[in-house]
Amino acid sequence: MKAAVYYGIIMIMSCVIAFSIHAVLPASYSSSNTNPLITSVLLLVVLHYYTLCRPPSVYLIDYACFKPPNSYRVPLATFMEHAQLLFPTSPKSIAFQTQIMERAGIGERTCIPNPLHYIPIDLTNKTLKLSSQETELILIPVMDALLAKTGIRPDDIDILVSNCGVFNPTPSLTSMVVNRYKLRNDIKTFNLSGMGCSAGIISLDLARDVLLTCPNSTALVLSTEIITQSSYLGKERSMLLPNCLFRMGGAAILLSNRSSDRGRAKYELMHVVRTHMGHKDQSYKCIFQEEDPEGFIGINLSRSLPEVAAEALKTNITTISPLLLPLSEKLRFFLALVATKLFNKPSYVPNFRRAVDHFCIHAGGRAVIENVQKKLDLSDEHVEPSRMTLHRFGNTSSSSLWYELSYIEAKGRMKKGDRVWQIGFGSGFKCNSAVWKCKRTIKSHLPGNPWADCIHQYPI
Repeated sequence: MKAAVYYGIIMIMSCVIAFSIHAVLPASYSSSNTNPLITSVLLLVVLHYYTLCRPPSVYLIDYACFKPPNSYRVPLATFMEHAQLLFPTSPKSIAFQTQIMERAGIGERTCIPNPLHYIPIDLTNKTLKLSSQETELILIPVMDALLAKTGIRPDDIDILVSNCGVFNPTPSLTSMVVNRYKLRNDIKTFNLSGMGCSAGIISLDLARDVLLTCPNSTALVLSTEIITQSSYLGKERSMLLPNCLFRMGGAAILLSNRSSDRGRAKYELMHVVRTHMGHKDQSYKCIFQEEDPEGFIGINLSRSLPEVAAEALKTNITTISPLLLPLSEKLRFFLALVATKLFNKPSYVPNFRRAVDHFCIHAGGRAVIENVQKKLDLSDEHVEPSRMTLHRFGNTSSSSLWYELSYIEAKGRMKKGDRVWQIGFGSGFKCNSAVWKCKRTIKSHLPGNPWADCIHQYPI
């Protein structure tokens, strides 16, 4: 049915154009050299070829972020009480975590799952069942919220992509969603794991690639990290850092390549650039899941992480600059590059503020945000969404970029035509970028925004 409508429209357009051409041509030229029917056929072929060769636009219809119940809050005092119960004979571990928490930029309203609230601490609580319960607690509400916001039915979903770094059950997270919502048996599902905090943009890129091969389709992306499974119970300092930074969170994003969705879409996906530095041992090992000497499994964050992240960002910037920058800035960048090579002058950082209106930098920690701000020469207002997301929700891994976008919307700053640059970092080591163009001015008081009850308190 869709194909018949498509070819019907193409044929009508071809005929209208052909007869219009013959109507304005001189009579002698029209009668002797051309035939309206032949012209129509040629135009039909050209229009059809152009339509097939041009990649369809990918639109973001809407998205939803998980907002944990207040009962899951973990204020600093609660966090330190748990640390004292878990490490009664290790005052150095307690002092280290206290120092990290006081400097991390994380507020009093971040949340952790129920099993990590138990007193006394139960070291056997990292079970598959409890991790599955946390998964359902996050993914089901964001799915329900997204379906309600967009009005889409589960049967209308053609592609489903999920990403979760550490928790990878069998059946997969996508299978859980398919079963819960009774999705179609011909749905295309993909489950990404082990890709860390940058996996959200990787999921977007995968969904976009599949949409390019499936016309008139919708894709749903689910991004989360399960804290129950990834919590560390040992005493190694480099492996205690994730306990201090990571919190509950998740997001659901609806994408479409249907032209009929263009009018109601929030954003259009302009560019995705992915950088993988895994060929270098230092980059590969800077975020590593392993066992400590006592046999406890955790994620080791190396001291070289800031250096590795800076190098990955530099490589990513080099790739994305030609896609983003205006011609005048490209020329400055080229001349500066030549000067650097010939005269050993300091490298030039392009002025991305001339090409991008909003920045969503992965809220991995205060140091991550500050390093990117310095590297891109951004103002405090540009990194405000990242800092405030870290304070209110903590490091929610791959979903943090969507809490930041929600912050910009809640502040009423997102206008039609604005460009948004999302930057994610993750294990491997990876730096990934996604650039969006806003299709319509976003109202600040939208239902379901996770900042709705506290946006008036920010920035702080």
